[in-house]
Amino acid sequence: MMLNTLLTRIGLRASTAERQDAAREDILGAITAGHSTGAVEKDSRDRLLGALGLATRTVDAVMRHRQHIEMIDAGQPVDDIIAQILASPHSRLPLYRGGREDIVGVLHAKDLLREVDRLRRSEGGWESLDAVKVAMKPYFIPDTTSLDEQMRAFLARRAHLALVVDEYGSLQGLITLEDILEEIVGEIHDEFDAVVRSAGLKADDAGNYMVDGAMTIRDLNRAMDWNLPDDEANTVAGLVIHEAQSIPVEGQAFSFHGFRFKVVQRRENRISKLLVRPL
Repeated sequence: MMLNTLLTRIGLRASTAERQDAAREDILGAITAGHSTGAVEKDSRDRLLGALGLATRTVDAVMRHRQHIEMIDAGQPVDDIIAQILASPHSRLPLYRGGREDIVGVLHAKDLLREVDRLRRSEGGWESLDAVKVAMKPYFIPDTTSLDEQMRAFLARRAHLALVVDEYGSLQGLITLEDILEEIVGEIHDEFDAVVRSAGLKADDAGNYMVDGAMTIRDLNRAMDWNLPDDEANTVAGLVIHEAQSIPVEGQAFSFHGFRFKVVQRRENRISKLLVRPL
C-alpha cells in the first residue's frame, strides 16, 4: 500500500515535503522490486535511481576535490599557459593568481586559441596575451547545493563548470555538468580520458578486488552491484578511515558492512590502494 494512502486512511495529512519524500520512496521501492524480479535491467535501475537521487545528494558528494583540480597560474609565461592548456585533457581550467585559493577566472581552450589567433594577426603578436582578460568569470556555489538544483542552474546559466566553496568561502572542489549527468548514466569517457576509474575490478583467486582509494563508493556500488554505505564518506578510502577512526598503515585489514578491506598502499596521509572482498 502506498504511504500517502495509508496516512489518509488513518486520518493524517502529510506536508508537501513529506508527500514528496513518500512518493520518492514508493518509486524507489517499485524500481528495486522490479529489478529483483527481473523486470528491470540493472543499467535501467541504476539510471532511474541515479535520477531520483539528484534531489537528495549534494555537490560535495560528487565534486573533484581541490587537491585533484588542475589549475593554471596566471603569472607564468604565455608560452607555458598555452602549452599546459593544450596538454590538458580538460577544455576548461581554473586560473589563479598568487595562491591556488585565489581563483580569478576559468580559461576555456577555445577562447584562448581564438585570442592567440587574433593577436597573431595583429602587429603586437600573441606574446602580449593576457590570460585573465580572456578567462570567464568564476562561478562559485556552496557545497550544500543539491545536484538537482545545480543541474538546473547549469542549464539556466548555460554553464558547464562551478567551483565549490564551504560556508567560509574556502575552495573545496570543482563540479561540472558532466559529473552530474554521470550520476544518472554512469561514467562518460572520451578520447582524452586517461584512466577509466571503474575498470580493472577483477577478482583474484581469493576473491579480492583491487580498488583505488579515491574511487567513490557510489561508483564502486554501481560497478559491482554492492551496497556499501556512503552516508559518512564519499570515497572508499574515506569509508575505511571513518570506520577505523584513524588512518591505517599498509597491511592493516578491517571487516565491516559485510566486506573485508586491506590497505595495500598509503601515500603520506592518503590511502591510495585497497583490496576489497565481500565476506
